[in-house]
Amino acid sequence: MDYYAIGQRIRKYRRSLGLSQEELAEKVGISMTHMSHIETGNTKLSLPVFTEIALTLNVTTDSLLFGENRQSREKITESIASILDK
Repeated sequence: MDYYAIGQRIRKYRRSLGLSQEELAEKVGISMTHMSHIETGNTKLSLPVFTEIALTLNVTTDSLLFGENRQSREKITESIASILDK
């Protein structure tokens, strides 16, 4: 999974709403440092944090995971299926 790309999508949606990292972190219930690490791809997201970010930004989790790139979406879907099979 490309955590950097996911983080960049989060940043894009956050900025489009005019939110600072600190404001989004507060709404999601995490530290600003953690939010910064998420946006730069330096940490993995837990599912609860990921879904809370999507809800707060009013976007689908698919849009954060896949963006507009269909090929990337297929690779991520295969990766998630593989993880779930284990």
